[in-house]
Amino acid sequence: MSAPAPALSPELAKLLRALKLGRCADTLPERLALARSRDLAHAEFLELVLADEVTRRETTSAALRARAAGLEADMCFENWDGNTKVTYDRATLDELCSLRFVDAGHNALIMGPVGVGKTFIATALGHAAVRRRYSVAFHRTDVLLKRLRASRLDNSHDAEMRKLLRVDLLLLDDFALNSMDALDTSDIYELIVERHRAASTVVTSNREPIKAHRFDRTCARSRLKLTRSADRRRGCGSRN
Repeated sequence: MSAPAPALSPELAKLLRALKLGRCADTLPERLALARSRDLAHAEFLELVLADEVTRRETTSAALRARAAGLEADMCFENWDGNTKVTYDRATLDELCSLRFVDAGHNALIMGPVGVGKTFIATALGHAAVRRRYSVAFHRTDVLLKRLRASRLDNSHDAEMRKLLRVDLLLLDDFALNSMDALDTSDIYELIVERHRAASTVVTSNREPIKAHRFDRTCARSRLKLTRSADRRRGCGSRN
């Protein structure tokens, strides 16, 4: 039977709080017992305690940043079931998990029917990026577009767009779930063009590839129409 963990003195607990190390008290008794049982040197014991504190702070910080990014806490790769009955390219998933595409400013499109884990993978990539200290934002596309539309009413649209443009990894879930009008298309076009090769975007969609291709063409036509309209308002239009 192992000896009980030694209790901390009030003086030591007070010193830990003064140094903003109060949470060390949660594990310090067990670490003291471990140090005695293994006859650790003072430097080894100090390294062990400080490593615990660094890990705790990094975990807490990552959790706070993940919450701010809009990521579901339980959708991380630790909870991914590799034996799930879903067909996917393991090599591609491994490459995404490396986050090299974020380093390179590349994008990813995750497509498939409902219920195959598209949102889970996108969110898990967000958690991995947060832990690597990337800035991340997760949005359901229809909700984001409604917010951008509302932001035009209080003149905060530019500020909202800047937030989306500057994050290292933007996650757009359920893209093209609903039809988009000219304003929605313009916002998406601006995000894609301005973030191209500058930052990474991951898009999930249950649309078929042919429908996604139709969106590309619609997006281009709408943007051309908006540009021509703006040119005419500035007096730059011409007739051939």
